[in-house]
Amino acid sequence: MIDKFRAKFVEESLDNVQDLEESLLLLENDRADKEIIERIFRAMHSLKGGGAMFGFTDLSEFTHHLETVFDWVRNGKLAISDDLISLTFEAIDQIKHYLSVGDLEDEDEKKQANALTNKVKRFVSNPSEHDEVELTENVQSVEEEEDGSKSYFIKFVPHTDILRNGTNPLFLLDDLHDLGTAHVIYNDTKAPLYDAFDPVSCYVSWIIILNTEEAINEIQDVFIFVEDECDLEITEVFEGNILEQKDFQDLLESCKESGETISSEILKNVQPATAKEEPKEANKKKGVQLKETKISSIRVASNKIDELVNLVSELVTIQAQLNLYAEKDGQPGIIALSENIQKLTRQLRDNAFEISLIPLQNDLMRFQRLVRDLSKELNKEIDFIIEGGDIELDKNIIEHLTDPLLHMIRNCIDHGIEMPDERITKGKSPKGTIIFRAYYEGASVIIKVIDDGKGIDPNFILKKAISKGLVTEDVELTRKEIFDLVFMSGFSTRENVSDLSGRGVGMDVVKRKIGAIRGEVSIDSEVDKGTTITLELPLTLSIIDGLLVEVAKKQYVIPISSIEKLYPLPEADRNKIFNEVISLGEEQFPVIDLQKVFKTPSTNEKQHIVQVKYENKKIGLIVDDVIGEYQTVVKPLGKLLKSQEIISGASIMGDGSISMVIDTNRLIHNNWIQKLNK
Repeated sequence: MIDKFRAKFVEESLDNVQDLEESLLLLENDRADKEIIERIFRAMHSLKGGGAMFGFTDLSEFTHHLETVFDWVRNGKLAISDDLISLTFEAIDQIKHYLSVGDLEDEDEKKQANALTNKVKRFVSNPSEHDEVELTENVQSVEEEEDGSKSYFIKFVPHTDILRNGTNPLFLLDDLHDLGTAHVIYNDTKAPLYDAFDPVSCYVSWIIILNTEEAINEIQDVFIFVEDECDLEITEVFEGNILEQKDFQDLLESCKESGETISSEILKNVQPATAKEEPKEANKKKGVQLKETKISSIRVASNKIDELVNLVSELVTIQAQLNLYAEKDGQPGIIALSENIQKLTRQLRDNAFEISLIPLQNDLMRFQRLVRDLSKELNKEIDFIIEGGDIELDKNIIEHLTDPLLHMIRNCIDHGIEMPDERITKGKSPKGTIIFRAYYEGASVIIKVIDDGKGIDPNFILKKAISKGLVTEDVELTRKEIFDLVFMSGFSTRENVSDLSGRGVGMDVVKRKIGAIRGEVSIDSEVDKGTTITLELPLTLSIIDGLLVEVAKKQYVIPISSIEKLYPLPEADRNKIFNEVISLGEEQFPVIDLQKVFKTPSTNEKQHIVQVKYENKKIGLIVDDVIGEYQTVVKPLGKLLKSQEIISGASIMGDGSISMVIDTNRLIHNNWIQKLNK
């Protein structure tokens, strides 16, 4: 059971670490933002408390020192400096390691961790060592005003099932004692008789009168993990130490004799003139909110989502079989039932895919960190701007997308953005810019990585490709085809090998990995203006809406998302095709005869044209017949067919036959791209 809770803690802590990293990047640009500082502090506090609770002792001790540093920051005793931000990024990497391996056993790792811990400790042990550390007059005056302690009434009523979630309330009481001096009163009146007693249920509540010099938010932070698992009231009742007052002792005795429960109102009678109503009301409201809070989201293991999508895929296939049976049977009742099940299946499919979609923002933190770290390493100044981070993609696509994007952004930093002096010479700002832009376009997601660096000279690329023997000297290529040479295996413009790039591998891998998720990648660039790398990706990989067509009595699926129009193609119109271009009405566009592509003779006199879009062009695919719309479960091809570039997968039909799914982008690229661009 404890392993289950530890795993849950690690998963939630990784979310905390991501939030911590994101907050730190924001703080680097706005060092006076108190909300961000508080957000960082609370993330560290959560890691410290959870680490101690679930046996991550090293993590808890390490984050305790970090928490102390940022406690000084939020109280104005320590200013944000470059050294502090860099050290905190180092600390974040160490926290990730603790979450990965637990407490350290390797002696070398312990030495490295201790060295980092000592660097953290020095920030508060001797703040004068750090250049940008200074106290402000405002902070000093606030400290003078807040000198002295206060007493708080705390009513802590855990919910019955709090123990089942791995929380030990006694640890929370220990944390309160660490904040100051406390008098604790427990209440066990709700405990049942022995026969009805459940050992994993909590029947006890506590009243704590705490005297401390800490602010009220420190007390609230103690309960940060259990806000939804208890009823809580925190009220300031006395200016000073109420525990030393004779009236307080008298009140305790009086309540004990009368059986009356001690309350914040009673304690305020010790010194009514200093009682403050506002904190009490605020905490009462907070208590009501805690009771009324509804769970708006749940955490689900990714393998369960994969299983759900697979089951829905199987359901779609079976539903296609039911449709086929209903059509053959012809009974109105069966047909109506089949149509209703089809509607429900489509709704279930859409919901299942919405569940499997996750925002790109979840994965963008590592890109921000990459830009920050590499720009400092290379002594370059770079702004990283994110547009459309809330765009959602299938989690399986995002998993395959991370490495290509990392390589693309690394190339922008290393190859693209110039050194500050060089940029100034060119009349540019010394600080470069990399833009990550994502947006929907039809049933696809477009991602652009744009830099304002030196750009790529197409003539230089062509010369490099010729010198490496990738193309011949007499070749005639369009501008786009020249840029596509960057994706060829072994191509590199870098003369010297560096730690970042220049080994002739990378962009070919990017193209291959993007192609594996049925995506397309292209480059456009202008010398001294910058480079844009564009990715076009499907929203999902598993189930698509397709148009079922027939070519030589074999069925194929064309994704509906790529289709523009359908045209009948009688024999009279076939004569209008000249040089593989057809004129229909006022429209003229190229066509690809799928009979020739698949090397099969036509068996149908009445043909059709399925007009699809490719980039900003329209191209017609000639098929023998159009059968109709079809929900397609896309299955991957086996090893023997994996090299078929124009086929992205296969689908099992209702009658058990197999239909190939056509990748229209690759089909057009392989058959027409050279003709279209010349």
